[in-house]
Amino acid sequence: MNTLQNKIDFAVILRVKNANPNGDPLNSNRPRTNYENYGEITDVCIKRKIRDRLVERFQSLKKEGKPTEGQAVFVQSDDRRIDDATSLRDRAEKYFKSVGKTLGANETVDLACAEWIDVRTFGQLFALSKKKGKKKEDGSDDEGDAGISIGIRGPVTVQPAFSLTPIDISSTQITKSVNGEDTKDGKRSSDTMGMKHRVDQGIYVFYGSMNPQLAEKTKFSEEDAQAIKEILPKLFENDESSARPAGSMEVIKVLWWKHNCKSGQHSSSKVHRSLTVQLDGNIQLGALDGMSPEVIDGF
Repeated sequence: MNTLQNKIDFAVILRVKNANPNGDPLNSNRPRTNYENYGEITDVCIKRKIRDRLVERFQSLKKEGKPTEGQAVFVQSDDRRIDDATSLRDRAEKYFKSVGKTLGANETVDLACAEWIDVRTFGQLFALSKKKGKKKEDGSDDEGDAGISIGIRGPVTVQPAFSLTPIDISSTQITKSVNGEDTKDGKRSSDTMGMKHRVDQGIYVFYGSMNPQLAEKTKFSEEDAQAIKEILPKLFENDESSARPAGSMEVIKVLWWKHNCKSGQHSSSKVHRSLTVQLDGNIQLGALDGMSPEVIDGF
């Protein structure tokens, strides 16, 4: 596969209606907002959804009997895990052990990027903790495994999504009429009270970029870029939950700017500023010398 030869910028416009797109665990799981009350979806949340779609893509390729070499996903959500690894360390060590030889840092990077598409896309920090060694005769710890910490910088960056206008958040008090704990007298325990929060409606936008120079390091290919391009319009499919019912979040449009060189015809900031998103989700595009985006409708 050829590594990425042209810089790529992209933008995703999405709609939220009666859903919690990204709860803040430090704020009672209310939808995230900035200090001006604009809705926010973190880049970490967006990349997690991209990884989930990549897992589904891997499963589809495997089911259809198509090649899956290099299409596995390293960082998998617990509810979408498709192997028996109990942690990232466990997944990494099982794979590297299967190589059957001692690996240096460069070999580890090359193997990780060749095996896992999300590693060569977003990068990964292999910060594996030290294992305790055997006890010495005096009772002190042996040195054991010194561990490993290897950073891989990925070519694809994703920015947080922000709403076009300040959002309204509705909160609903709920009860759980079930026995949460055993009681001494055997009677049903009292109802558990809780809260659910949702964004009534909002249009969000996030931007991203693909860097060919960094793609050379991880071997991020044209085919990998195409895989991300195909996933973005379906970003919220098969992502339903109580906080995000089916149909409550949808991608409206994906804009895909492909430059004619590695360094780019224009800066990413200039490309992103050329897009104006209206309150109803429609778009206006400013003029860019020698460039126009591919506009892809949401799934």
